[in-house]
Amino acid sequence: MAYELQGKIIEITPTTQISEKFKKREFVVEKEENNGGQVWIDTIKFQAVQAKCELLDNLQVGDMVNVTFNIKGNKWEKNGKISYFNNLDAWKIEKGGNTNFDGIDQAPPAETSFDSTPEEGGDLPF
Repeated sequence: MAYELQGKIIEITPTTQISEKFKKREFVVEKEENNGGQVWIDTIKFQAVQAKCELLDNLQVGDMVNVTFNIKGNKWEKNGKISYFNNLDAWKIEKGGNTNFDGIDQAPPAETSFDSTPEEGGDLPF
């Protein structure tokens, strides 16, 4: 299931090569919500993986964007301890304040549906 969020980019990190087969790039979007005169600000961190890292090449801090993403959850075990973590995997990023989303119900490209669990003996990827 795909989700959308509109907001302002407040941070973009360089692409990080996690392993020979996996790279990611993180970015943070600030979303303002006005609720009865009270303003709530959320800062949401997303990741773009593999070829989707390039979606951020033409964007910069301060740009308004529409982000289409999936929520991914993983179970990870090391030394007998089980941990769970979630990622917001962006697969479409459109510049601008337009709230008209294209392809809301479409599945993400196949390249974004993989197991991003760290390699044996590695640390968590965040």
